[in-house]
Amino acid sequence: MSWTYATLLALLAVLLALCWSPEAESAAVHSSTGIAKEPRGPAKKIFMKEQDASHFFRRRSRRGAKSQDEMNAEQMQILAADERKREFHEQKRNEFESHAEEENDEQDERSRESTEQWREFHYDGMHPPQEYNRQSV
Repeated sequence: MSWTYATLLALLAVLLALCWSPEAESAAVHSSTGIAKEPRGPAKKIFMKEQDASHFFRRRSRRGAKSQDEMNAEQMQILAADERKREFHEQKRNEFESHAEEENDEQDERSRESTEQWREFHYDGMHPPQEYNRQSV
């Protein structure tokens, strides 16, 4: 029985604290049944009248026509995105081409070195090097 008494006492203390706090006044809904007041200050920038809101949604329905300014702005964004994509792919292509060119150069160098080593190993000193000993037809 003592735990129920302690729980009820704690709940009562919380309820009293909430009732007397100044935040409770600002969060409470006013009981006046009059017409809603006109918002002031920063709230005026956020909320609009019901008539303006319905007009906004009627004007900008899903299939509603866009203004020329909106279409121009979207087209500019699309063109800018295309240009960025084009530049990105061009950069990647240039990087790949330079990498492929370096690989080919290295392969040519390795091939040339191995050919020179083969010629040096097989040269017997009796004949001029094979490069100058080709028979002409």
